[in-house]
Amino acid sequence: MSGTSVITIPHLDRNQKVLAVERWQDVEDIIEHNKLLQTMEQNSDWGRHIGTIPNVILEKWANEEYAKGNVNLRIFTKEFDEIVARKLRDPDWRWLRTDGASSGFMGFGS
Repeated sequence: MSGTSVITIPHLDRNQKVLAVERWQDVEDIIEHNKLLQTMEQNSDWGRHIGTIPNVILEKWANEEYAKGNVNLRIFTKEFDEIVARKLRDPDWRWLRTDGASSGFMGFGS
C-alpha cells in the first residue's frame, strides 16, 4: 500500500448509538524516505525540504487544535503552517524532519 493512501474505517455501535471513525495510513515508506533524506546535505539557501508529514499526523495535529477550541482552524492555511513549524521544532517530532533541526531554517523565509 502506498504511504499516501489514507483508509477510513467506520465503527458503528448500534447499542450505544455511537459512530467512531478510524483513520489509518501505512507510513513506513514516508518515514524511511525521511530517514534517507536526513543523511543528505541540503545546500540550497531557500526552499529546503524540511520533511514529509503523513496525512494522519496532520489530521492528529488538527484534531488536537480543535480539542483546544480552535474550531476555525483549517489545514494548509498560514495558521496551520505555524502549528506545523512549531511541532517540527519539538524534539518529539524530530523523526519527521529531513533537514538539520538546529539549522534554524524552515521553509521559505521563516
